[in-house]
This record gives sequence, structure tokens and C-alpha cells, in this order.
Amino acid sequence: MVYDGIVLGLVVGLLRGGFRYGLTQFGNLRIRGGLWFPLLLLLQFAVFELNDRSSAFASISGIFFIAVYAAGLYLLWLNRSTPGFLFIFAGVFLNFLVMAVNGGKMPVSLDAAKVLDPYYVHLLESGTVATKHYLMDSATRLSFLGDIIPLSKPYPRTQVISIGDIVMNAGIFLYLQYILVPDKRRIKQEMEAKQS
Repeated sequence: MVYDGIVLGLVVGLLRGGFRYGLTQFGNLRIRGGLWFPLLLLLQFAVFELNDRSSAFASISGIFFIAVYAAGLYLLWLNRSTPGFLFIFAGVFLNFLVMAVNGGKMPVSLDAAKVLDPYYVHLLESGTVATKHYLMDSATRLSFLGDIIPLSKPYPRTQVISIGDIVMNAGIFLYLQYILVPDKRRIKQEMEAKQS
């Protein structure tokens, strides 16, 4: 779901602000701890891969997902004064919270999952999905924060998302608008700061 917010934010931001301005702004991009974000993403992909190769690792992978989320939350908090980052932080925190109270895995509603490929639904039902997801049941805590919102046609990608995903994507969209669309007041302030 993160990619949807990025793609939408980029397309709208570049259309609103202009391609040249947008590329220039990417060159000036400054995020505190910014290099750690791609490393955390790579670590998460490594955990996915290890899940598929080792059932012993899969049984403890929730701890690693929680650690990646905690590190990401810390980095997001460092950037909280940047427009959009508080929304991103809130969305990631909601996902972190529901995963933390459910053994490091994101609960998925069976009713919502019915929009997905039947093979994936079968894997969820059988409990053999070794990623960060599991089928919601009566023991699931904070189930309203899990993946309960189905997206299908006319939406371009069929998926199931959480409230946290929506909040996080709103933040990503707002941040990209801040970066890509010229704000005359901000440009004036930056020019005055350079002259000082």
C-alpha cells in the first residue's frame, strides 16, 4: 500500500508543481536518518526471504518485524516537524500497535481477503502463510486496526489494507505535495535565509 501513496503523490505533485521543479526538489531532499529507511526496507525483505527458507526463523520473525517497525517509528519521529510526517508516523504506529499485540503479525479479515487471489485466501485459512500476515480469529486483539478494508476494481490493485495504511498514505501524499509543489512563501523564506 505504501507504493500507492508514493505513486499518487508523485504524479499529482509533478503535475501540480512541474517536472523540472520536482526534480530539483528531489536533489534538495533532506530527511533526518533518511539513509536508514531503505536499509530497514531491505531488512524487511530479508526477513520475508528467511521466512520462506526456515520454519524455525518463521516462528520468531514477528520479533524482527516489530524491531524494524520500532526503528522506523523512531526515524519518523525525528522528522515529525516536516509536513506529512506526523500522519506517516501515526499510520505506521497503528500498524505497529496491532502487530505488536498479535505476535508481530498483521491480522487479515477473511471477509476482506475474499477480494484477493483464492490461493492466498487458502494459505491464510490453512495458516501456512509465513509472512507478516495471519487470518484474524476470535483471539485477535485490536482487530479493527488489522487489514480489514478490501480494495478491488475500479481500484487498480486488488489488496486488503488497514486504517493505518490509509493514514500513512495520506501523510506520504501530503509530504510529496510539500516537496513537489512550489510554495511561494517557503521559496521566499529560503531565498532570504540564503542571503543572510
